Amino acid sequence: MTVSVEQTSVGPRRHGSAAEAEVLRAHAEDAFAAELAALAAQDDRPRPARWRLSPWAVATYLLGGTLADGTVITPKYVGPRRIVEVAVTTLATDRALLLLGVPGTAKTWVSEHLAAAVSGDSTLLVQGTAGTPEEAIRYGWNYARLLAHGPSRDALVPSPVMRAMADGTTVRVEELTRVPADVQDTLITILSEKTLPIPELGQEVQAVRGFNLIATANDRDRGVN
Repeated sequence: MTVSVEQTSVGPRRHGSAAEAEVLRAHAEDAFAAELAALAAQDDRPRPARWRLSPWAVATYLLGGTLADGTVITPKYVGPRRIVEVAVTTLATDRALLLLGVPGTAKTWVSEHLAAAVSGDSTLLVQGTAGTPEEAIRYGWNYARLLAHGPSRDALVPSPVMRAMADGTTVRVEELTRVPADVQDTLITILSEKTLPIPELGQEVQAVRGFNLIATANDRDRGVN
């Protein structure tokens, strides 16, 4: 599902502890840990497999609101409510999500907070560039171990996508359309079959329920693939 993000603004960033105050930019799950914990404590709605919050709570975290105990959830996204609702519904139905929009419309910010609310971890990230290799999406190798012992799972270096598949969590791909088309194609089997073949070992990694992918793309990028 593709969601076009338009005319947005973002809420203030807050530090959760003195230690975090030393970090120039805390991850969403750290900066807003208190809000996420408050939502989880009061969230009695059904949750998809391995989600930290229900779809209602995820939307509330993004859009803001006041909980029954008086806890104020600051808005992370200010814009059409339906954009967030469609994005959350897309993820809840196991479909990958593409956030498409012009520069400066908070696509990365929204994807980070969606991952933080859904999986409690926004750090599984692939940064798309014209030089992004296939290994960034599939897997690489520890060449010292590979040369010493040959192909094995110990020598394999999993990508963020592979880790998300194995753990049933959310992975983010930034600037998808800047990635070369042949590298983009590695996502076809992952998203359609929910599996990642490892032909060197005659094995595969099957996605655990809860796995999903959020990508962002700039629709004014002249280098679109």
